[in-house]
Amino acid sequence: MTDLNWDHINDIAAKVAKEMALKWPVVEAEDVQQEILVHMVEQANYIAKRQDDEEFLRKVAWRVAKQYASKEQNQRDLMDDQYYYTPDEARAVLRSLGLHTDEEISGLIGKKDDLTKTRISDNISSARIDAEAALKKMTDRYRAVLMKVFVYGLPPKDDAERKMSYRAVDALAIAMNSHLRTGKVAA
Repeated sequence: MTDLNWDHINDIAAKVAKEMALKWPVVEAEDVQQEILVHMVEQANYIAKRQDDEEFLRKVAWRVAKQYASKEQNQRDLMDDQYYYTPDEARAVLRSLGLHTDEEISGLIGKKDDLTKTRISDNISSARIDAEAALKKMTDRYRAVLMKVFVYGLPPKDDAERKMSYRAVDALAIAMNSHLRTGKVAA
């Protein structure tokens, strides 16, 4: 294995983990620290090239810590007995934005939609509101690919754009759930 200063890396991981646990009460500092160290071990060859760059190590640790905390928060939200949008529901709502106006949707509630092959329920209106608010939170690239692929129904130009569209849907579902929990309307 690559020769790394593991004591130094462990110190950085411990500091970042404590800070993250203070910001995200859903995680324990020890768990966050463990996630950071696992990532550093998995990426040891890459990390070794920049192990003297304190800022780099801290940024890597923060990125891993935030991803872990976010994953744990999403898992807790899923299990807390509140409604939770899935990526499939986010895709369906996006498709409805391109197919129907709000007035058309209100007339279709309870009926089966011939275009999407699904029964339109009364939660579609609130889901559309959540999706529109969440779209405003997306990066320009994610918003553009979501509109192109799911709202306008155009095929992705290549495999990279297809993969990005699915990452964007995952991010949209998370943002929709965030909007649902906070009740905040995006500006």
